[in-house]
Amino acid sequence: MQDLFLRQKNIDTLSQEEAKAEIQSLSNEINYHDNLYYGKSQPSVADSTYDELRIRLKKIEEKFPQFTLKNSPSFKVSGTISKGFKKVRHTIPMLSLDNAFSMEDMMEFYARIRRFLKLDESATIELVAEPKIDGLCASLHYENGFFVRGITRGNGQEGEDITANIKEISSIPKKLSGSFIPKNVEIRGEVYMTHVDFEKLNTLRQKKKETLFSNPRNAASGSLRQLDSFITKSRHLRFFAYTVLPDSTLRFKTYEKQRDWIRDAGFKTLPEHKKIISLEELDLYYKNLEIKRANLPFDIDGVVYKMNVLSLQERLGSSSRAPRWAIAQKFPAKKAVTILKDIKIQVGRTGVLTPVAHLKPITVGGVVVKRATLHNEDELQRKDIRPGDTVIIQRAGDVIPQVIEALKEHRPLTSLPFTFPKKCPACGSHVARKDGYAAWYCTGGLICPAQARERLCHFVSLGAFNIDGLGRKNIKMLFEKRYITAPQDIFTLQERNGIEFPLLEKNDGWGDLSVKNLFLAINKARTIVLSRFLFALGIPMIGKVTAKAIAEHTKSYEKFKIFTEKLRKKSSEAYEEFLSLDGIGLSVLDNLVDFITEPHNQEVLQALEKQVLIQDESINFHKANTPFTNKKIVFTGTLQHMTRQEAKQKAEAQGAKIQSSISAKTDYLIVGDKPGSKEKKAKMLNISILTEEKWLELLESSI
Repeated sequence: MQDLFLRQKNIDTLSQEEAKAEIQSLSNEINYHDNLYYGKSQPSVADSTYDELRIRLKKIEEKFPQFTLKNSPSFKVSGTISKGFKKVRHTIPMLSLDNAFSMEDMMEFYARIRRFLKLDESATIELVAEPKIDGLCASLHYENGFFVRGITRGNGQEGEDITANIKEISSIPKKLSGSFIPKNVEIRGEVYMTHVDFEKLNTLRQKKKETLFSNPRNAASGSLRQLDSFITKSRHLRFFAYTVLPDSTLRFKTYEKQRDWIRDAGFKTLPEHKKIISLEELDLYYKNLEIKRANLPFDIDGVVYKMNVLSLQERLGSSSRAPRWAIAQKFPAKKAVTILKDIKIQVGRTGVLTPVAHLKPITVGGVVVKRATLHNEDELQRKDIRPGDTVIIQRAGDVIPQVIEALKEHRPLTSLPFTFPKKCPACGSHVARKDGYAAWYCTGGLICPAQARERLCHFVSLGAFNIDGLGRKNIKMLFEKRYITAPQDIFTLQERNGIEFPLLEKNDGWGDLSVKNLFLAINKARTIVLSRFLFALGIPMIGKVTAKAIAEHTKSYEKFKIFTEKLRKKSSEAYEEFLSLDGIGLSVLDNLVDFITEPHNQEVLQALEKQVLIQDESINFHKANTPFTNKKIVFTGTLQHMTRQEAKQKAEAQGAKIQSSISAKTDYLIVGDKPGSKEKKAKMLNISILTEEKWLELLESSI
């Protein structure tokens, strides 16, 4: 995603329209990187960059809560489910952890716990600290002491059944030991690969001329998801267990007691485990572990802190994405020094020009680094980075690095500042810059081959048509040879093969079987649900979340076309309807109207209509058969029976959608003491008003 580093505007200066648009844009960006990281084990940005996206999204959501999306990445677990494995629903969702990056963040974590539990400043908060191992989460199920099933975290709600592969991990007991073994028990932990085994694996792959893994985490993820369990066995994976799910016959008072049982059952637990009772102890543990990090036999990227008393964990509960009783404090990114040989401009799907540093290869954290992002022209000028400079690069998570600064004392005397191009390097079109943004855009649009190629890559990507055999490499080859130049060409490729162009089978890297499989995959992709179709079109600012909202509103492609025809008139009822949808502001709507009114895009849509079947959108509610399923709820005033956070958690568990302000779309206003102006507005809009007691009564009746 090429506009990743364009968000330079101060959050305090954002207008409401800009905030709403950026919340949507950031959400799309985070979802995109989640797919790469969890679905393909192919991260494309550093952990620190990804974390910055999440931090900025959260800050904008806090300042503009009225624009927070109902399925914001802030509220959901990152992850995907791969093809080839059976889906299994988790008995209890496997959640992510919120991140901390400083002592100030940890102080806020303590403060949140005190506020939620209504503890005073003198109360001791007992935490347990452990290394944050960089691996892959897995859930193990045992019946009568014997291992029966292994499941990945997946999307948090359901994961992949990897039982056959889990059986090949020697550190996972096939039969539990210990003095007490429950009839059914679920144990969760992390699958990982040691540095030694990682080096052996990459050495072997290099000899076989196979693609090398970039780091142990990706190697472990790829190895655990092999359809052939023999391959998994050959990779020498290992497992640390860290929790047992609550069971009627297996109860513990503390996390430490739970760890004792896990060890007795035959599992290995994380080393460097320590109980923490103060911020001073926490800070000392963090600093000491950071020093020990390089000598550990496996990768860690921070510290995990958990409430030790399990009854307090239960009281704190969880948001839709993460437990409130735990947090991960990340380590600073890794750094190295090398030579910046050249700066090249990369043109993305939306026309954004991104400068990329081409570096003298250097090994950082076991990975050979050759390129790094330079973000945008403003960053280049601010840091004064030039070709030939000796630069400090920074990596986190062992993925694409960033150039932090140039060591000017080592700069060549002949050095000159880098001049940003005034014309697109891909098509020669003029480049322009929007007010308030750091990005330069190619104005060539549809005639720019770089944009056209990237749009085709997006069209066949995982969240869109998801066509096997049409990865970036093959799209580039087919585009350059003019086999495919527009989306509709994909679906006529088979009938044109050997007629309009030489047989595809005759090209290097292709054969009868691969071409046959490609055509099968294309034909399989001809049926697509409306939201995925809209996402595939690559309309600026319309990612998966917004495409889903539009699809759920219009329900069918025919109705979508009717609505979009009405959208041409800004005074229309349809225009106002679309603006009321979560994640849709004026900028998003303008992009949609611009797209559907552009003649070439109309031709593409008409051509696609003849080639694909666009299915109606089905709407899945969070929870059925409760008074609050899919109802929009606002809380106001001081609640007497629980904190506001606990009330929201209860409402969401009943399938409700929490709003921060009253609108005509609100279904219920729940009032406590001193409700203020919201109650008055609700009466004006004829919205149902419930007291806290009446709301709790309805909740109880639905359980």
